[in-house]
Amino acid sequence: MKIYIASDHAGFELKEQLKKSAIFSDFTLEDLGPHNTESVDYPDYAHPLALAVEAQSDSLGILICGSGNGVCMAANKHTNIRAALAWNEEIASLARQHNNANVLCLPARFITEEVAKTIVTAFIAQTFEGGRHERRVNKI
Repeated sequence: MKIYIASDHAGFELKEQLKKSAIFSDFTLEDLGPHNTESVDYPDYAHPLALAVEAQSDSLGILICGSGNGVCMAANKHTNIRAALAWNEEIASLARQHNNANVLCLPARFITEEVAKTIVTAFIAQTFEGGRHERRVNKI
């Protein structure tokens, strides 16, 4: 599976820390930027990531900004994107299991690197349960 990752300047350091972890060892990881801490506009990174995930239906995305909200709002403008903001492991798991989320949004200013790792691990480990949840997701 391919996983795309992107951030804004506020999420850059967390993105770089996550990339160095073993979390992605079984996946193909593609960093869509930015590549330094200079101030950038989060939609300039959220939209390309959303387009990449839309184009490759079996892929996932991870977006990181200060609160996680901006990148989540931008990504959710795309038709086949279900971006979920998660600040703990359980929310990330449920986003995949019940909401068929394909993009995880992280709030860099509110979680530690270790918490971020557990969130990402939970998100990529889960699958959509379907059933009663599928009817609800289809209504989105």
